[in-house]
This record gives sequence, C-alpha cells and structure tokens, in this order.
Amino acid sequence: MDLRKLKTLIDLVSDSNVSELEITEAEGTVRIVKAQPQPIVQYAQMPSQAPMQYATAPFAQYAAPQPASPAAAPEVPSVPPAAEGHVLKSPMVGTFYRSSSPGAAPFVEVGDTVKVGQTLCIIEAMKILNEIECDKDGVIKAVLAENGQAVEYGQALFVIE
Repeated sequence: MDLRKLKTLIDLVSDSNVSELEITEAEGTVRIVKAQPQPIVQYAQMPSQAPMQYATAPFAQYAAPQPASPAAAPEVPSVPPAAEGHVLKSPMVGTFYRSSSPGAAPFVEVGDTVKVGQTLCIIEAMKILNEIECDKDGVIKAVLAENGQAVEYGQALFVIE
C-alpha cells in the first residue's frame, strides 16, 4: 500500500467518529486505531449519612498546605510605585530572555536610549522565539524581569522614560 493512500486513511479516521479501521489488500493488512482520550475524572459528593471522619480520614495526606505567613511570602517583582514613565508589558506567556543567545550581550541595559521598533528582549513560547520591540522612544529606566524567568501576559517587563 502506498504512503499517500495510508496517509489519507489515517486522516479519514482521525477526522471521523470511527475509532478503528482495518483494511486487507494483496500486499498485506493495515490496522489504524484512534487513540482514546484520557478519561475525565469526576468526583462525587459523599452521602450525608456517612460520618465525616470516614469521608476525610483517607484524604488527610492530601490536605491543602497551610498558607505561609505574610512575611515569608516571596516578593513578585512589579513596577515600583514611584516609577514614572511608560511600562512595556509582556504580550504573551513565555520565558523572558534579555539576549539572543546565552553568551551574547543583552539587547538593552538600564540607561540605554531606545527607539520604536528596536528589539528589547525575546519571549519564548511553544519553542518559538518572539522578539519584543519597543513601542515608545525613550531611555530604559528599569528592567523588571530576570533572564530565563517565566513571564505572564500583561506582566511589566521594562520602564521607559
């Protein structure tokens, strides 16, 4: 059986409700089985007649951890309250990189003059490197993300004065 015909059959199975297909020809037999999605786990509420100690005792090891004291909470870098200027925010979720490669110099440093369209950093998302460009002329006042750090959509990356 030629590869084009085999590919067509695989596409037909994947696009249809058929979960399994077997074809026998002179050259041999081909069997295509569509992978089943992982089962969805559903949780049911325990009957109200069951004593509470029996319902919760087996799950004690999975109890939610106690929240840490507010003083021990890690600080999330953010825009300083007194920061004046334009804040460039991340347009996507990904990994923040200040340079084009590990050994290269950063695209910009604090104090550098930047122009609209100039590359400030790279955000890697799904194995794609996305250059983040400056959207305002000015001077870099602060870099708010660390190299190699995961960043969220809308997270402040740079302050431009």
